[in-house]
Amino acid sequence: MNKKIAVFTGTRAEYGLLYWLIHDIQNDSELELQLLVSGTHLSPEFGNTYKQIEADGFIINEKVEMLLSSNSAVGVSKSLGLAVLGFTDALDRMKPDMIVILGDRFEALAIAQTAMILRIPVIHLHGGEITEGAYDDAFRHAITKLSSLHCTSTNEYRNRVIQLGEMPDKVKNVGAIGLDHLQRSQLMSVKELSASLKFPINKPYLVVTYHPVTLADESPIETFQTLLDSLDEFPELQIILTYPNADDGGRKIIPLLEEYAKQNKNRVFAIASLGQVRYLSAIKNAAAVVGNSSSGVIEVPSFNVGSVNIGARQKGRLAAKSVIHCDPNKSAIVNAIKSAVDKSYKTVDELTTNPYGQGDATGQIIDFIKASKINSVKTFYNLNLESL
Repeated sequence: MNKKIAVFTGTRAEYGLLYWLIHDIQNDSELELQLLVSGTHLSPEFGNTYKQIEADGFIINEKVEMLLSSNSAVGVSKSLGLAVLGFTDALDRMKPDMIVILGDRFEALAIAQTAMILRIPVIHLHGGEITEGAYDDAFRHAITKLSSLHCTSTNEYRNRVIQLGEMPDKVKNVGAIGLDHLQRSQLMSVKELSASLKFPINKPYLVVTYHPVTLADESPIETFQTLLDSLDEFPELQIILTYPNADDGGRKIIPLLEEYAKQNKNRVFAIASLGQVRYLSAIKNAAAVVGNSSSGVIEVPSFNVGSVNIGARQKGRLAAKSVIHCDPNKSAIVNAIKSAVDKSYKTVDELTTNPYGQGDATGQIIDFIKASKINSVKTFYNLNLESL
């Protein structure tokens, strides 16, 4: 009997990263794919992106509604509780042999704790990383302790997962799974991207994504408005502006984003979700990428494109030298964008050497799943403190 491998996805970005893993599990003769879809995928406000999953040819086994229409931390906490209730019923029906969870979102924490209680082994991707400006940082480490197998994106992160007490033979560095698109996906030209978006791209452009900072002292509204004011300093550049995620404060940003696009119709294109191929195609051909998304740190350097990382959300994450970190004030943002656009990244290989691998994670993850034997009881791995 084939091993049933469930894959969880709760956001557009997460699904894009997981696409090739989902594809290869579905086509593996020894595995049976199950998909559990939740979070912003099921929200019209965020683009109903579950439709893209279905359009890609995948069958969704379970859809779990869990998002409250709220901008507050209380709303996120209540959504987490609703998620546990819904995931419990869904996993009880699915009965997978293992579930794949990527990253650090509150939806991922909810599914991880549910799976652990139901004695469904979790394989966690992208553990061991640090993002000090978001509560995702604590969620990520909690998910590590709820998981049985771990696939990290760098050796440094592998060491950190082991430092958290995970057995070394259960922790494998495979690189960042999102980079698999560089090797396997057919990306669009600027002309094809423009036609797909129905927006005339006729100038150099920036790709801009800003998410709320949920832990550090950084107002989402003030910082996002400052970012928009900074973009006004570059009238020669067009802007592809994507929506924020569903963290508390995210919905307050959306009206500002939409109004900015409305006032700059010929220069700014706003969209709830580009989808992974269009997003990576936009990055590939961009003058620079601006905001505070993890993709600006992890994926963008592999395209020899500069990126501007604003504020505290990604603080602590490993980054290539092409990633320019700046404070969330107008002067710093404007100067960082000037540097990212003007610097000749394509001719300076050292700047864009990506610490997150070469785009061959999926095969390693599947081999790891097949080869690993999981005990129902985890053993805490103690470091040799005398050697430290």
